Amino acid sequence: MDAGGEEEFRRFVQARWNALVRTAYLLTGDQGRAEDLVQQVLVKVHRRWDHISRDETSGGPYAYTRAALANESASWWRRRRVAETLGEVPTHADRATGDAYAAYDTRDEVARAVLALPPRMRAVVVLRYFDDLSEAATADALGMSLGSVKSQASRGLDRLRTVLQQTNGAPERSLS
Repeated sequence: MDAGGEEEFRRFVQARWNALVRTAYLLTGDQGRAEDLVQQVLVKVHRRWDHISRDETSGGPYAYTRAALANESASWWRRRRVAETLGEVPTHADRATGDAYAAYDTRDEVARAVLALPPRMRAVVVLRYFDDLSEAATADALGMSLGSVKSQASRGLDRLRTVLQQTNGAPERSLS
């Protein structure tokens, strides 16, 4: 890669680091693992940088990198083969009304519920609803058919609703 490509890659990483780590965190559920995942993927992206399309209509390098994150995360979960569990989720009665940390509790509940989804379904939900990709862009990023994305997203939202309603402190907002 020439010096111009190196500089372009450096600017890309600077501009997108936080968003990539956030996506990786939603895929892995662990901040350290998320940062490791982003670094692993960026090493691979760096190797292919000269071959990655810069065409923003197709999402450019950011879309390519998000897809690589989702794929690498799914591979990691497959290798790990240990089921994630929700663990103890605080009930509504456990929280004080007007608690300043209620928003954090809700975010934590949602994050744990997302982590309980199977890896592919989790990738669809994260890219579709947390990264705001269209169904078509999500399908393209994950190498899935549009129908698969729609069904995985629908099933994922149904599972999230069920889990969050069981906590008796489900978020007020709609998940669709």
